[in-house]
Formats: sequence, structure tokens, C-alpha cells
Amino acid sequence: MKLAIPFLRRRFLRGLTLPEVMIATALGSLVFGMVGYLTLYGARSSVTVANYTDLDAKSRYALDVLTRELRQATQVLSYQTNATSSSLTMTNVDQAAGLILTWDGAARTVTLQKTGQPTLTNLTECDAWDLKFYQRTPWVSGTNVTFYPATNSLGNLDGSLCKLIALSWKCSRTFLGNKLNTESVQAAQIVLRNKQ
Repeated sequence: MKLAIPFLRRRFLRGLTLPEVMIATALGSLVFGMVGYLTLYGARSSVTVANYTDLDAKSRYALDVLTRELRQATQVLSYQTNATSSSLTMTNVDQAAGLILTWDGAARTVTLQKTGQPTLTNLTECDAWDLKFYQRTPWVSGTNVTFYPATNSLGNLDGSLCKLIALSWKCSRTFLGNKLNTESVQAAQIVLRNKQ
């Protein structure tokens, strides 16, 4: 026995036509595509902010350690640099201790070696490193700031003249192969307090 469905009810039970299915599929794909893009954009933004915050925190920690150690030094002994690495050798005659600060551009690290202590990797993911040496704190006159380089008459670094070290570095990370908005740049001027 077959149930009879009235004509009006039958009209509502029939399937979708091909154009209706195609339009629904296109609209659904558009909506899912937009949701996927916004999800990826949100995830990328979150990771970028987290990377930047982490790099900044590590750079601040490194700056704290370097400031503490460099301020105690009494003299700059030497400084060597090339395109992929640099090193700074200092001494503290009061404590009979030496200090070697090394940036390795290939490994992207900054290490600190102090007499009688193990080498400390102070900074990782460091792309650029720069040091400048000055005789004393800068002279400020109105808006003019004058720095006095710690160089001899030939223009070479003279460690016995150095009283101020200006540090700057840049760290970065990649996310999905790009270094977008994940750079942390730090700069500081450190006065050698024990320098006479």
C-alpha cells in the first residue's frame, strides 16, 4: 500500500536543482575560505607578537648581564671585527679577571667568557652586532650631542682612553619562512665605572 502525498507537500520534498547546488557550493567555499584566511591571519599575528615579545625579553636579559659585567671592567684591551664576527676583550684589574665578549654571525650568538667561569651564551638569534668606543660620556649643549671617540692620533682604538661603550644589536626569528615584524633592536651606552 502506497501512501499518497499531496501535490504541495511533494513539491517541498524534492531535491535541489544543479544551479542551486552550484551557488550554495560557491557561497560555502567563499565563507570557508574567508574563515580559513582570518584564522591564519590571527595565528600569524599571535605568533609574531609572541616572537617579538620573547626576543625583546631575551635581549633585555642579555643587556642586564652585559651591563653588569662591562661596568665592572677597568680597561678595554682589544676589539676585533670582520663581516661575520667580532670580539671584545676587557680586564678588571681590581678583581684580576678578564672578560671576552664574542659575536658569531654564522651561529647568530653572543657569548660572554669571564675568567674562572664557564662560557655563557648570552644572546641567540642575533643578526647584527655593533660596538663603538668613546673617551667619556657625551657633551650635551642644547640639542647638540658631541661624542669623543676613544682613538689615538692614527684613528685606532686606544683601550686606555675608553670610558664609554655603545652597544647595539638586532635579533630576529622567522615565521613561515619570513622575518616579518619579528625583529628586536636594542641599544645601550655603558660607562666603565671602574675606569680611572
